[in-house]
Amino acid sequence: MARNYKKEYSSYHSKKKQRVNRSKRNKARRTLGLKKGDGMHADHKKPLSKGGGNGKSNIRKVKASTNLSRKRK
Repeated sequence: MARNYKKEYSSYHSKKKQRVNRSKRNKARRTLGLKKGDGMHADHKKPLSKGGGNGKSNIRKVKASTNLSRKRK
């Protein structure tokens, strides 16, 4: 069965809370000076979903492969 991206966006990604979270993630990338395609991610030591913020003490640059393979708490 094919993935219905339009339905997924309208039922989840377009919600106010998710748009705010996406904005926070983008702000963290700008704070660290990261660009698309640089192979780096902005890692939140305490995730936004657990109440973490975008303060410099809570974000760090890590390789994309490291961030994606890291076990979540």
